[in-house]
Amino acid sequence: MLKSGILAAAGAAIITAAVSTAALADTTILAWPGGPAETALRKVVDKYNETSDSKAELLYFSRDNFFDKMLADSAAGSTEFDVMLTATYNVGKYAPFMNPIDDLITEDVLKVFPQSAIDSQAFDGKVYGIPMDLGLHFLYYRTDLIDELLSNDEWKAKYGEISEEYLGTKMEPKMPDAWTWDDFIASALFFTQSINPDSPVRYGTVLQMKNLLFNIMIWQGTAASYGGNWLDADGNITVDSDAYRKGLDIFKKITELEATPGDSNSYEYAEANGAFGTGQVAFFIQWSAAYAEFVNAEDYPAIADKFDITHQPAGPEGPKTHFHALGLGINKASEKQDEAKAFLTFLASQDAMSMYAKEGGQPPVVDSIIKAVASDRPDMLKMGEHTGAYGIVMNGSTSAEALGIYSNMAENFTAYWNGALDQDTAIANVEAYMKDAFGK
Repeated sequence: MLKSGILAAAGAAIITAAVSTAALADTTILAWPGGPAETALRKVVDKYNETSDSKAELLYFSRDNFFDKMLADSAAGSTEFDVMLTATYNVGKYAPFMNPIDDLITEDVLKVFPQSAIDSQAFDGKVYGIPMDLGLHFLYYRTDLIDELLSNDEWKAKYGEISEEYLGTKMEPKMPDAWTWDDFIASALFFTQSINPDSPVRYGTVLQMKNLLFNIMIWQGTAASYGGNWLDADGNITVDSDAYRKGLDIFKKITELEATPGDSNSYEYAEANGAFGTGQVAFFIQWSAAYAEFVNAEDYPAIADKFDITHQPAGPEGPKTHFHALGLGINKASEKQDEAKAFLTFLASQDAMSMYAKEGGQPPVVDSIIKAVASDRPDMLKMGEHTGAYGIVMNGSTSAEALGIYSNMAENFTAYWNGALDQDTAIANVEAYMKDAFGK
């Protein structure tokens, strides 16, 4: 039985065995649910179970409040999972309830992962996780629609009319890799049928505005592109700034002008993917993991061979994207430490990571592994490029307080976008929370 009542109370938690086996698994792995990463990890676990004397199974919580549930159970000493999720933005928070795995980081492992990837799973000089997925954001766009916009004189004229009416400037369409945020807004309005009845899609874009901390990670590329940060170099909180107000207003304007679906306040990863993948919208910003889903023509025939990816639109500081790495480490309370280490050793092998990448995962591995799968996964090449050129880590966002701050931002900023709070109140609430969190 669980030593914490969290899972039982949740009801929505889903427990899935990776393989059918009459015996109990030797290792239970608590992993991040949904998307191609889940599919890829299942196949890696299947391979482990086929080739090892030890057996593993997968355990999944609901994405909602995932980390709160994991923290409550690990802090309570739950033995229901042996391997648990780690992330760049919370490894310091969970380190007290995990065992370091420095002894697993051998020379062979460093031939699979660059040192920077290993460092993304470290806290206070100790490594707590095997890096599994690099997460950042791409701008996904319909190539057929953008090509038509750039070549059709009638469309270009209409684009100029709409941009002048709603943004005060007559603009010309551009390729998405040259977009500013004004271009993003203007294009969203042009491809929205309520504004342009001739648009071939219903909405220009789809925003993810559910009260969820991961949606704030997507949004914060806007503020960062205007120079926004959590803290300045002296540790002062800087959310009450023009950069944050500009970033918030980008989403607010698109929402008010109905260039995103009306129920976007309930949208996260799956719902946004559905809107783009079924051909309802022209472009959107999404996690890099979605690429591996969209290239499956059977699942998304409406966009088959009709989409591409680029970086997010630019602000005065250029394009910016949040990024982090997820990983898997060992629950300190686990009664199966050796079995957990055996699984992580397999996971960190070149064969396992190559399989994981080919099946849809996004591991931050060395170039030789990336190039081996690059013909089928061009997104992986862009992930490394974009992380280096545009990646940002907000000052303070790797601290133990980071998850709480992200959650508080989600609560207040989504309330602003949905009309429940004014902007000044939303920002003041976040600032007050951060002052308390950082002891300011």
